[in-house]
Amino acid sequence: MNLLDTLGRPLRDLRISVTDRCNFRCVYCMPKEVFGRDFAFLERKELLSFEEIARLAQIFRGLGVTKVRLTGGEPLIRRNLDRLIALLAKIDGLDLTLTTNGSVLAEKAQALKDAGLKRVTVSLDALDDGVFRAMNDVDFPVTKVLAGIAAAKQVGLAPVKINMVVKRGVNDGEIVAMARHFQGSGHILRFIEYMDVGDTNGWAMGQVVPSGEVIARIHAELPLMPVDANYPGEVAKRWLYADGSGEVGAISSVTQAFCHDCTRMRLSADGSLYTCLFATQGHDLKHLLREGASDADIAEEIQNIWRKRDDRYSEIRAAVGNKAQKIIPLKKVEMSYIGG
Repeated sequence: MNLLDTLGRPLRDLRISVTDRCNFRCVYCMPKEVFGRDFAFLERKELLSFEEIARLAQIFRGLGVTKVRLTGGEPLIRRNLDRLIALLAKIDGLDLTLTTNGSVLAEKAQALKDAGLKRVTVSLDALDDGVFRAMNDVDFPVTKVLAGIAAAKQVGLAPVKINMVVKRGVNDGEIVAMARHFQGSGHILRFIEYMDVGDTNGWAMGQVVPSGEVIARIHAELPLMPVDANYPGEVAKRWLYADGSGEVGAISSVTQAFCHDCTRMRLSADGSLYTCLFATQGHDLKHLLREGASDADIAEEIQNIWRKRDDRYSEIRAAVGNKAQKIIPLKKVEMSYIGG
């Protein structure tokens, strides 16, 4: 099915959050002063069951979705996640991936692979242990994440994609070190511009390191050359090392918005469907699942939601610059709730 929204964008990707909890408190996502000990996370009974998630994924597959990415929060802290992966891996024609902070990946990589997971993306914002501990804000050592990446490669969850969110004055001094470390490793390192997701991370445009600057810093020491996208709508622009030793990518969601190519929907852990990372409200699918709706009824609801979709927040923000918060004063959903 070629299901199109109001701007002619097809539905191709589904990101599924399996939990709103995380064992990190990264300063750009779940700052400790907001997500503290008293923060009210979802109760277990509010979460979709693995069977409910798999049912929805099958329905989405029938609507044209070809790729599912499991996210959180931190997805690997949800118990028995390999059981969900096994259910999803049975859906024909579905490319199944997962994004993790890597904290427990070393212990779980083999079980994930055995269950049918194809690849993983690991969030890693610095190699310097002090910088990394400051960014995750729970004093977690970088060596354990690196061990997780190594384990993923060993069991065949490869190539591993590694995402670094770059925040000026915090970890931008790590850009070249990260590139040098992963050059020739077979992994794909991607740099992500610091975004104004949610309402709690204190975002300011001055903290954004434009992707152009990131690539220029790397190119000055490790020559790069641009290469075409792997597929239409790929969010990361790609560069190859001139010596053929791998590639890096840049996701320029602030300085070069790509809303016009966005093919993604997001499902929260409690069954709300969101049409944009910067959405203000979701659409409750859980009540349909638990009140006897048929697959056809649910599919019709999803189609109606997508056909009305007109989200292009990042393009609007890019057009109006620093006036964005005044022109579009949205109370946006938190990234930790619907995944990145």
